[in-house]
Amino acid sequence: MTLLEARSEADALEQLHALGLTDGLPVVIPTPERVAMMALATGLDPDLELGVMGPAHGVASVEKVATAAVMAGCLPDHIPVVVAAVRAVCRPEFDLTEMQSTTHCTAPLIVVCGPARHQCGGVASGFGALGPGHRANASIGRALRLAMMNIGGARPGVSDMALHGHPGKFTYCLAEDTENSPFAPLHTAYGYAEDDSAVVVVGAEAPHSTIFTGDADDPESASRLLNVIAAVMANPGSNNAHLRHGAVTVIMNPDHTTVLARAGLTREDIQAELAARATNTAATLAYVGSAFYLDRDGPPDELVPILKDPSRIVVFQAGGSGLYTMVMPSWCAGPHQNPVVHAEIDLDQACEVPWADALGIGQSDAADTLGVGQSDTAEVAGGAA
Repeated sequence: MTLLEARSEADALEQLHALGLTDGLPVVIPTPERVAMMALATGLDPDLELGVMGPAHGVASVEKVATAAVMAGCLPDHIPVVVAAVRAVCRPEFDLTEMQSTTHCTAPLIVVCGPARHQCGGVASGFGALGPGHRANASIGRALRLAMMNIGGARPGVSDMALHGHPGKFTYCLAEDTENSPFAPLHTAYGYAEDDSAVVVVGAEAPHSTIFTGDADDPESASRLLNVIAAVMANPGSNNAHLRHGAVTVIMNPDHTTVLARAGLTREDIQAELAARATNTAATLAYVGSAFYLDRDGPPDELVPILKDPSRIVVFQAGGSGLYTMVMPSWCAGPHQNPVVHAEIDLDQACEVPWADALGIGQSDAADTLGVGQSDTAEVAGGAA
């Protein structure tokens, strides 16, 4: 780890900005004491390697990830989710190097599943779960982004070549609303037990709003809802429509899941129905000038699905009740074609931090250690760079 020095926390913040080690927003100064406390909360060796992050191929050690978590404003309760998210995006099939380097606006969406939703700082799953006002959501997603920048080496216009980016590249994290959902918990679709905790991560665009008003007396209500979601998914200008790979995330509000559950549909039924309905005609693809639709000899009315594998439609409940479901298209490229990845959140490994004793300080010194009091010198753990 490289240590930087500054006369004050204000000077340290300006130094981090000048070195390009922030996401553009103010960060918590990662002093050695704060990083040590965060690393301790993982219950793991600080030198343990969680994976390699491209495009710089930096080694994501526990200590470096803890540095990103401190800078993002995480509490020790959040770090098990951050560690799991780092493990997930470091899986080779996630193609992190290519994802960080593409001109597409993709960003990793973190879905927190299982008991960790409540045990790791209360990750929000209801109203505004993808928006401001939720500390755990904001801090966890931001910690992953800072790790991707400072360990993975992503720099706008240099190694992160997204033409526009999107706000989810600051932070993109929410929890599944399992208690109110009519479907089996999302992580069980990936082989986990219901009482396990896991993150499901998919590279995604920003949410695309899908409006629908249900009618309990309309026997076609479920079909109409599926049709409107499929229409948004099939947007002929999206990568999914042209490349026909990747994944699509569908975050349904409670009113909309009720419509489909009332019709007797399971998550697997919904995935199959959406895959069958989310199509474009060959004529439409030709009209928009797709260079990727190669079967030019097919009939104009041939239906071309946007996804070949229904299991790559990630369907779960979150958000408040009302009119809107959210659809997130994806990038669809890379050697592994932008798949869904996941990793277990290890709650048994994490430990409670006896923060004052662990750092060898008394309670009277705690305020200074946490940056509440005045200090002439702030040492900054700069090893995440």
